[in-house]
Amino acid sequence: MIKKVLVPLDGSKLAEQILPYARLLGEAYQSPVELLSIDDAETRAAFGPSGGRGGEYLKSIAGQFPATVKVDAVVERGRPADVIVQRAKLEPGCVIAMATRGRSGLKRWLLGSVAAKVVQAAENPLLLVRASGEAEATLKGFGIIVPLDGSELAESVLPIAVDLAKRIKTEIVLVRAYELPVTAYYRTDDYAEAEAFIPTRKELVAAMSREAREYLDAKIKEIRDGGFERIRSEIVEGPAAEQIIDLARTSGGLIAMCTHGRSGVKRWVLGSVTEKIVHHAASPMLIVRAR
Repeated sequence: MIKKVLVPLDGSKLAEQILPYARLLGEAYQSPVELLSIDDAETRAAFGPSGGRGGEYLKSIAGQFPATVKVDAVVERGRPADVIVQRAKLEPGCVIAMATRGRSGLKRWLLGSVAAKVVQAAENPLLLVRASGEAEATLKGFGIIVPLDGSELAESVLPIAVDLAKRIKTEIVLVRAYELPVTAYYRTDDYAEAEAFIPTRKELVAAMSREAREYLDAKIKEIRDGGFERIRSEIVEGPAAEQIIDLARTSGGLIAMCTHGRSGVKRWVLGSVTEKIVHHAASPMLIVRAR
């Protein structure tokens, strides 16, 4: 359950591209939205506004929200990533919603800077949107793509994904990606058939597809039994990050996933699948810290 939406802004039009998503979440959950401006030495050097002017800027942004959504404007001093993480931590039900780029690419909030630090340090869920010069997008009409690796940790994103799908009236697509062993791509079926103990590529594909289908079907049944019907699944062969990015691009979906995977050993963390997706996906992402 989302109880608050925290929206860090740096005064740029690119950073403001998170606002349609923040408005949608505020309306869907009837939760307050907190607009946050952070006054630090770097911000003052780059943008010029003092804390007071930052407050006036936030008030003008607050006026763009529907009257049904309570909006607070807050100006803080300190290091941006630290302030964002600490303010979100005050409310366990808070989602941090931010764009991954800021001031026209010059002083950017992107991976390697503020957004990267927030992704790594925040205990709260994050909604990240790749800012661009294009027209504003909206979550309405998007499907929610949930990559799963078979672990309970990866599945911990499901409650928030299902709740969001119910509220914005969209579908969920469960995705399981699998990769064949490297040797399978170099071994011919004729050679494999000659060695009884070596499965053919077709056999490997069939076995892995069957395992993925059984797993996803069980998850779909579990979710439908809980009262949510708009759910389907996709099984894809190939590197997980690339397949998820392609699927989201072609379907126009929001990617919802955890930052951990299989029991912390094969983890979805920065440096692995999540990092690749956050770096390269043009689609919005909902990231939940698996516990």
